[in-house]
Amino acid sequence: MSQTLVIRRAVPGDELLLLQLIRELAEYERLADEVEATPALLTESLFGEQAVAEGALAEWDGEVAGFALFFRNFSTFVGKPGLYLEDLYVREAFRGLGIGKALLLHLAGIARERGYGRMEWSVLDWNQPAIDFYKSLGARPMDEWTVFRLDEQALARLKGA
Repeated sequence: MSQTLVIRRAVPGDELLLLQLIRELAEYERLADEVEATPALLTESLFGEQAVAEGALAEWDGEVAGFALFFRNFSTFVGKPGLYLEDLYVREAFRGLGIGKALLLHLAGIARERGYGRMEWSVLDWNQPAIDFYKSLGARPMDEWTVFRLDEQALARLKGA
């Protein structure tokens, strides 16, 4: 019996499933205490009137095996929008089956269809299996760049609130 992989767009009603996958990813990344997402926030951000992100779910023989969340960004140097991959996760039981690669190829296809100039993402520096995987696909690390972040508290301080 052959096994099938289906990658589909996340749709309204997938919020609880996505939140479960986000929590699993956060646990894997040792960041579980940082998850603040709720089903309502995911509904608004992914499916609301002013949605800012999209999702894709990978299903292996009908069982959810992983997901990707992404959004459009913009490169002033390229002069075009790009696709920013916020999260890519394959559940442990499904690793090694090509699902991560299939998700990335799916997103690369979306980027090409939309005329985007590039696709980018971040990876934790200790996650060598992911780094090796991305390099095997032709992705190159942007080692000369350092990611900075202002969280909600820092934004509030800057605004003077």
